[in-house]
Amino acid sequence: MRDPDAVLSAAEGARYVFHVAADYRLWAPHPEEIRRANIDGTRVVMEAARAVGAERVVYTSSVATLMPCHNGEPADETMPLAENEAIGAYKRSKVAAERLVEGMIKDGLPAIIVNPSTPIGPRDQRPTPTGRMMVEAASGRMPAFVDTGLNLVHVDDVATGHLAALRCGRIGERYILGGENMTLAELLGRIARLMGRSPPRLRLPRWPIYPLAFAAEAMARVTKREPLVTLDGLRMSKHYMFFTSAKAESELGYRPRPAEEGIRDAIDWFRNAGFLS
Repeated sequence: MRDPDAVLSAAEGARYVFHVAADYRLWAPHPEEIRRANIDGTRVVMEAARAVGAERVVYTSSVATLMPCHNGEPADETMPLAENEAIGAYKRSKVAAERLVEGMIKDGLPAIIVNPSTPIGPRDQRPTPTGRMMVEAASGRMPAFVDTGLNLVHVDDVATGHLAALRCGRIGERYILGGENMTLAELLGRIARLMGRSPPRLRLPRWPIYPLAFAAEAMARVTKREPLVTLDGLRMSKHYMFFTSAKAESELGYRPRPAEEGIRDAIDWFRNAGFLS
């Protein structure tokens, strides 16, 4: 993404450009790698799209660029987050990249912004931080939880939403591509039932987990393996990350399926891929 010549060559002759790639990590031994991929990579792709005269561009942002409601109500596209208010390198990089695209739109780039929530489903090969959490829960290694919530969407619905944004989206607008709002306790309960286990019952306060997260990050710097529990993840969990896709539903004809299907498809894929015994 950060090689201008390679990206320009790939864009030659393209009527439409989708920029979907990002470094999605909540922790990295060198956080500047996340910023370089998500900000510099976005700039290179957008400049290539403009250089080849692409008719329409769809940029994949994230609900990480939006401010959640403090009362637990679903947030919408009218609540952008300032970079200095974002928690962690990933969120800050996505806010900066979205602002970069918005600036280029004002200069004539024909781009539409989509903001997926938390995609789940098949082919999470890395897996992503969400996928790792699902694998740990399905393996019975998450006996407790903190009080938080997130918006879950099937990854196939996110893909369909991108195509709908290309066809029907208004230049310069952003559209949340989300699904079902769910507490972490509800998510773990559904995973447990799919695995034939009892759901976790123990709700933990955050303060005793901070030393564990600090130790996990220290160990990760030695092992070079991303920790399951991170300080930024704990800080983010203070908020219910609930969102509404009403705008995408109204303007794009977006229709997400129930989260249960995404959870089931993810668990089936992880099992078949060897992540679960």
